[in-house]
Amino acid sequence: MPEKKYIVALDQGTTSSRAVIFNKSAKKIASAQQEFKQYYPQPGWVEHDAEELFLCQLSVLKEAVQEAHIEPDQIAALGITNQRETVVLWDKHTGKPVYHAIVWQCRRTASLADELIMDGQGDVIRAKTGLLPDAYFSGTKIKWILDNVPGVKKKADNGDLLAGTIDTWLVWKLSGGKCHITDYTNACRTMLFNIHSLQWDDDLLKLLGIPRSILPKVRDSSCVYTTTDKNVCGFEVPVASVIGDQQAALFGQGCCSSGETKSTYGTGCFLLMNTGTVPVESTHKLLTTIALGKNGRITYALEGSVFIGGAVIKWLRDELGLIKNAHECDLLAESVPDSNGVILVPAFTGLGAPYWDPYARGTIVGLTRGVNKAHICRAALEAIAYQVKDELECMKEDAAREISSVKVDGGACVSDIMMQFQSDILNTPVYRPKNVETTATGAAFLAGLAVGYWKDEKELLDFWKIDHIFTPEMENSKRSSLYGQWKLAVERAKNWVRN
Repeated sequence: MPEKKYIVALDQGTTSSRAVIFNKSAKKIASAQQEFKQYYPQPGWVEHDAEELFLCQLSVLKEAVQEAHIEPDQIAALGITNQRETVVLWDKHTGKPVYHAIVWQCRRTASLADELIMDGQGDVIRAKTGLLPDAYFSGTKIKWILDNVPGVKKKADNGDLLAGTIDTWLVWKLSGGKCHITDYTNACRTMLFNIHSLQWDDDLLKLLGIPRSILPKVRDSSCVYTTTDKNVCGFEVPVASVIGDQQAALFGQGCCSSGETKSTYGTGCFLLMNTGTVPVESTHKLLTTIALGKNGRITYALEGSVFIGGAVIKWLRDELGLIKNAHECDLLAESVPDSNGVILVPAFTGLGAPYWDPYARGTIVGLTRGVNKAHICRAALEAIAYQVKDELECMKEDAAREISSVKVDGGACVSDIMMQFQSDILNTPVYRPKNVETTATGAAFLAGLAVGYWKDEKELLDFWKIDHIFTPEMENSKRSSLYGQWKLAVERAKNWVRN
């Protein structure tokens, strides 16, 4: 029998699907990536075609295996990490989605979240789930599909419907419909899961009118759930990890001890601090979330969620046509000494932590005749860093501790100019590892641990290597002035539209 030499991670993101193959030294030996279509049926609405998303993920899985020149029976296990909160409902008999997947960025249920708050349910939801009532989370999206798509509520009542976040959908499809599961890190993002009792919460299900029968079984993030179906994938391998993308990055960064903090720069931008086995309640509108479920042990994290991070660079490229790629954005930003007074607030889908304003919209302030596209590009990069500072200031107070450094990852963190500004505006060292694909790495690590491919977390920590340390160079007076301008600009962006 061939030696099990490799681990495969499926990284299902908001704009693309990736597959990455790792060897025993945690080195990437092959990868494949493919973008898929974004649907915007109305302003503030964001959808994906769940079937297209799966076929895209399956395609890159096969492509990566082919590129690596390996045999499928050399794969020890497969792990999955995914965009969180995005939800799919499908017919359990035909396997066909009853509606497009509603994406985490979608704001269509903002008024429903407002109703929950006005009805006095905000504190109840917060206490049970660690979340704030918001359109961001899966529960209101599920309710919208049940209430608005003809025939779906009847399917649910008759036991003919299944629901899940993207991890659940992928496992169900890859297993040929044999396995309907999720893990703690994804379940806790639905606004339906009690992070203390570790169960789907009957009170919240009743509040939103969601039948428990459509929801998946919740399990640890690192264990063997099922195997891929040969008729679907062409081969059988154990599916041995499922974890939300931000928690995967936290684990992939080696943030296994309480107080360790990472910031991921992907489509959105997410700052997480490991708080150990104790859930820390935020008084600054950060989220209390589950960081990991492993070997029957739950660890928690504080999280700040920014909806538009690296996506602002894609907006400059695709919608404005100012740049051809992210590297050009860096070059233009580096060509000017500052943003010339321009502040860009990328609230295209509202504002996340710590504002939680679904009615905010993107704003550019400080425009003068001397502003050119280089200044706009620089302002876009700085906007990402400002949003992380908003989160970090809240996190320090909630955790009642200083944060001595931040580990960074994600595609946008390769920008030296942005990382230097990030360190400057935080007044904190920023550590960028040699491997910035820590989301896929985290999923791979957890799958490998589940099947004994790697021994323990200590072995994995040896794989984390520093590429660059960015240290603060900005004077305190300038930092204070710039951040004050940012806060003023945010006020201009808030509460721009109301339903």
